[in-house]
Amino acid sequence: MAPLIAVLPGDGIGPEVVRVAVDVLRTVRPDCDYVPCEVGAGPLLATGHALPDETLGACERAAAILFGSVGGLQFDGKPLEERPEWALLRLRKHFELYANVRPVQVFPGLESASSLKPDLVQGLDLIVLRELTGGVYYGEHRYERTPKRRAFDELKYDEDEVRRVARFGFELARGRRKKLTSVDKLNVIATSRLWREIVDEVAKEFPDVGLEHILVDAAAMHLVREPKRFDVIVTENMFGDILSDEAAILSGSLGNLPSASIGTKTTPHGKFGLYEPISGTAPDIAGKGIANPTAAILSAALLCRYSLSDEDSARRIERAVAHAFADGLRTADLVGTSRPLGTEEFGAAVKASLGEMPLARSR
Repeated sequence: MAPLIAVLPGDGIGPEVVRVAVDVLRTVRPDCDYVPCEVGAGPLLATGHALPDETLGACERAAAILFGSVGGLQFDGKPLEERPEWALLRLRKHFELYANVRPVQVFPGLESASSLKPDLVQGLDLIVLRELTGGVYYGEHRYERTPKRRAFDELKYDEDEVRRVARFGFELARGRRKKLTSVDKLNVIATSRLWREIVDEVAKEFPDVGLEHILVDAAAMHLVREPKRFDVIVTENMFGDILSDEAAILSGSLGNLPSASIGTKTTPHGKFGLYEPISGTAPDIAGKGIANPTAAILSAALLCRYSLSDEDSARRIERAVAHAFADGLRTADLVGTSRPLGTEEFGAAVKASLGEMPLARSR
């Protein structure tokens, strides 16, 4: 049976960049069945549900989810359960997508687009591994107005949650440069004390991988002082959310950073996962055709790698993106170009590069 890919474009620039990503993905995997599904603000406004049952059902039948973005300015200030973002949080929890892999690399030719000096980021290649289904985002939240305004957010983890993402991080590092950096806030937060204790226990299973512990504020500083010191960074949900956005800017733009959210489920094709650019809805440029589709395209490459067990196609897509950048092609968010390409134009250039590369070996 052909692998089913549930395509959830969502809101803002999501439909624009996902359309390009699917076009590229079809080029290397025409055998897949791509099923479009509603998610986010549209169904929320129409039916009161940001994640319709039909969409969840399609995701349950799929080998993977290709996701765009959700959100809208009209929902600002509303409780999370009444916002489009609730759909994404529900998908993560429903499928236990606990490991969020965010590769950060600077493609040759994009060094000058980074916020740092080119010599600091040349050849940069690191991964931020963010725990995705625990922590403060999934704890109890309370906002009270009497007798005075106050708020409460619960941050909690148990040892099993920490252990599985730590093991995922060690396995990633073992396949790379064999260095894992665990980020916490041991000097203040109780969950960080648990985090460090469990990471140290898991480290005994991976004697070939070097481990360092670092506080989150120091990690934020080192990312902008000497980012190439890192190989794989593993951290909890909120720290990972913040640090990965910081790291993304080192690549030149949030529009360059893909992500893969992997969980416990497997299919006959590989590990089930949700793949999305981290750039969000970008409402200021939505509908203008100028959004950078790189992160969505690279997310499709990760989908091939993890959920289709197709390393050849993943590398073909990644090489095609690198080739487009090496040719000087840029979207408007990247500096150093006199005529930026639109979303569709850049996608067409990546497809053209794919046509010049050898086909993947038969699977």
